[in-house]
Amino acid sequence: MIIIGITGHIGAGKGTVVDYLKTIKGFTHYSARSFITREVEKRGLPVDRDSMAIVSNSLREEHSPSYIIEALYKEAKERGENCIIESIRTLGEVEALRKIGHFHLLAVTADLPVRYERIVLRGSVTDNISFDTFVEQDKRESSSTDPHKQNINACIAQADFVLNNNGDIEALYKEIEEVFTKIA
Repeated sequence: MIIIGITGHIGAGKGTVVDYLKTIKGFTHYSARSFITREVEKRGLPVDRDSMAIVSNSLREEHSPSYIIEALYKEAKERGENCIIESIRTLGEVEALRKIGHFHLLAVTADLPVRYERIVLRGSVTDNISFDTFVEQDKRESSSTDPHKQNINACIAQADFVLNNNGDIEALYKEIEEVFTKIA
């Protein structure tokens, strides 16, 4: 069983990498976003980026910094298939998956203006924000020193492979294939 964790900033292209690995390589996807969204809805909060951050941080504080990812891994282990766990957001999550073995962390990066343009185009409920709000959220998620909160920059620094997604989709697919030959 190969476990691929995906990390990266808002709008970097994590979902595109996930779609490629699901479609082309047959991986099963386990989404932290879906897990957190279910918990947000259970708590009767609006499904937006702020509620998701509050709930995910709360779950990590109540249980452990790696709680969300460990719950997703438990689901994956029961199926025993090659899987993608997306999105890794804390060092505790990276550390928990590294202990399991057969784990590879992929980081997806792209420049800030490119990422904002992408979230505007995808138009999800959590992405309907101004550029200033986007920058504020990105900063909040990027470098917290609290182990229960998101620190995307630290996760990217721990990545086994970094995919630069400033180009077109074909360039990204080529990078994924190069990485996958090393993983497989």
